[in-house]
Amino acid sequence: MENRDSIYEFHGDISVKKAVPFGLQHVLAMFVANIAPILIVTGVVKMPAAEAASLVQAAMIIAGVGSMLQMFPFWRIGSGLPIIMGISFTFVSIFCVIGTKYGYGAVLGAALVGGILEGILGLGAAWWRKFVPSIVSASVVTAIGFSLLPIGANSFGGGFGNPEFGDWKYLTVGTITLISCLIFNIKAKSFYKQLSVLFGLVVGYIAAFFFGMVDLTRMTAVSVLSLPALMPYELEFHADAIFSIFLIFLVSATETLGDTSALAAMGFGREAKDKEISGAITVDGFVSSLSALFGCMPITSFSQNVGLIAMTRVVNRKAIACGAAIMILAGFVPALGVILASLPDAVLGGCTLMMFGSIVVSGVRMISQCGYSQRNMSIAALSLSIGLGFTQTPQIFRLFPDLFRSVFAENCVAVVFIVAILLNLIFPKEKEELKIVK
Repeated sequence: MENRDSIYEFHGDISVKKAVPFGLQHVLAMFVANIAPILIVTGVVKMPAAEAASLVQAAMIIAGVGSMLQMFPFWRIGSGLPIIMGISFTFVSIFCVIGTKYGYGAVLGAALVGGILEGILGLGAAWWRKFVPSIVSASVVTAIGFSLLPIGANSFGGGFGNPEFGDWKYLTVGTITLISCLIFNIKAKSFYKQLSVLFGLVVGYIAAFFFGMVDLTRMTAVSVLSLPALMPYELEFHADAIFSIFLIFLVSATETLGDTSALAAMGFGREAKDKEISGAITVDGFVSSLSALFGCMPITSFSQNVGLIAMTRVVNRKAIACGAAIMILAGFVPALGVILASLPDAVLGGCTLMMFGSIVVSGVRMISQCGYSQRNMSIAALSLSIGLGFTQTPQIFRLFPDLFRSVFAENCVAVVFIVAILLNLIFPKEKEELKIVK
């Protein structure tokens, strides 16, 4: 009865010694993705490297605080689920546009207002969630899985923008990492099987070191302890920027809804409750506003970590809270952040391929649980084909307004969600469903 171990129970009592490796595994799975959006945006707005480094520091603390709130809710803020939060990629394109036009202060001002509005929207999630039935959630979860596959593949090949992308050294290290994960999963016993990702990351890191892919030169330049600055930039408020970013916050809320639904299904074998959906989105919004006050970008739930839970079935709050604590510590101790940031993309790619594939499989399973009625199949098939197909060829949106393109052209999750919602309203409910409603 392997699954009776406390590590598979949310409130299970486990030792710190047992919890830390599982928490670290979650941190390593999302660390690079957590800091990458900041580095992209700060690069576009020509921010000095020292200032960008301080924002990375703040990002770790904010991500840790957001994750803690998810697991240990305060009032109605938090889902009570093992959701890991991190800096959202969803906002990168629109932030680059606004930052170039108005400066970084306008980015933060819009994020502050948009986060508050999303938080308020989250408080009313129990009302508007009735428009998001199971088939819509299942389609969104499937889309999340498919949207992550190119990210895993790009990491495997050396990372976005790497001039040596696809070089044999990256493919070799990625393969070593992947094989290490699989061997450990096959050979390990009991709950230790679920540490396969951590084992793969360690083996891959060592292999990457011998290939000259690990850079620790920044270790000599970091301080022992550092605190993030409150309001390091003057906030600016522009109506067009606020409106644009609020639309992206709606997309972020959609992604969080999908991640929460996926986690509840894969980690606990049930549908997410209204209270959990509401709490998750509320954290998404209000903590994003807090992030803006520290000069940082909005946060959202990380699908990578949902994939890790899907693969391991480890939902223990203490274990995953250890990961959140490590992130906060990394924010206060820059040296720890430098070590974590030195993890090569190829190593991460080798570990994430299986994780992201697990989300796709789980989404398909959720669709099957909704039933293979003509209506459900039409909603799932059409929303996924439009969402995945159109965003693979973003030129199809070239005649649409810039704002529309920035939100939808390359965001398949948002397109799938919108199309699925519309189809759910358009397609007549079948007789069996009408009986249930009555």
